[in-house]
Amino acid sequence: MGKSIKVRLADEKDLDRSLTRLAHEILERNKGAGNLVLVGIRSRGVPLSERIAEKIREIEGKKVPVGILDVSLYRDDFKYKQPVVRVTDLPFTIDNQNIVLVDDVLYTGRTVRSALNAIMDYGRPARIQLAVLVDRGHRELPIKPDFVGKNVPTSVGEEVRVKVKEVDGEEGIWLLEA
Repeated sequence: MGKSIKVRLADEKDLDRSLTRLAHEILERNKGAGNLVLVGIRSRGVPLSERIAEKIREIEGKKVPVGILDVSLYRDDFKYKQPVVRVTDLPFTIDNQNIVLVDDVLYTGRTVRSALNAIMDYGRPARIQLAVLVDRGHRELPIKPDFVGKNVPTSVGEEVRVKVKEVDGEEGIWLLEA
């Protein structure tokens, strides 16, 4: 049984405004772009982290390194399926860096827990922060984002779907209903 669109929550311009605000908040909290790296969680966290990095470059005039993190092997919800593992690419040391993990939607917290486990296998950062485009609630783990583009309270039967051009060919945030 598929899900039907209940409402469109954001279009391309709304997404861009949220990412601009996230970039400003990240810079403010970290007192600039020094010692800062962004790590996008596959798959939509990657283009979102690249966009935030570009906005930081426009604001600060400094290029912030961006990495890609695949958390497939760290998931605890692949009981019966073999996970599809993709490349993790962290072309910089994470030791003593302020890392901002970037993802599209925060729901139960399990993806973020997996990302934390994965990132620690690569070194010891000074700090790890979490930026999400959408926080929809319903946490199963004690995980709270540091930066949120949009809070969208949902019921259990609803789903938040983020689409970005780089992955989906279109742009926006939708609330779906069973």
